[in-house]
Amino acid sequence: MGLLNSKHSSVKQTQILMLGLDSAGKSTLLYKLKFNDFFRTNPTIGFNVEMIETGQNVALTVWDVGGQQKMRKFWCNYFENADGLLYVVDSTDKQRLEDSKKEFELILKNEFIKNVPVVLLANKQDLPGALNAEEITRKFNMKKHCSDRNWYVQPCCAMTGEGLAEAFQKVTAFAKNCKKSKEEVFTIFKQ
Repeated sequence: MGLLNSKHSSVKQTQILMLGLDSAGKSTLLYKLKFNDFFRTNPTIGFNVEMIETGQNVALTVWDVGGQQKMRKFWCNYFENADGLLYVVDSTDKQRLEDSKKEFELILKNEFIKNVPVVLLANKQDLPGALNAEEITRKFNMKKHCSDRNWYVQPCCAMTGEGLAEAFQKVTAFAKNCKKSKEEVFTIFKQ
């Protein structure tokens, strides 16, 4: 990261946290975006981290943290420096949608995530029975739970890449504003 800073001082680095239940498609989505290719992935134990250059003078460091039940208690260890949250939902998994919503609400209550912008990815739109973005927005009660921050719900398909460019444009714009606000607050406290 030091080389990136020294070579491209105008490039802003942002930390993006990508969370969601296991099998929501987080790693597939990350690698589709990074390499523009489909990779068969195994369940993430721990985390994957990739830097993605956006072409908007912003480099996103994306932390893809495992979503298994035993891993979720460790999610809070990644909250502190997040400039944006990508929350991935399997739009076809109606049985676990309530669990996903509860985990999402817990994340948003954490003090370190306060005011951090959210892009919720309604993944697996290519499959029959997938809930669309409006249905996911309603089910996750986004207007209520994200009233204190910028938020957006993007339908997508990690396998084909559909919707990913739009999602990452949105999270990049949100994260730039969040980072700028944090820097302004830090400057005020520093004086």
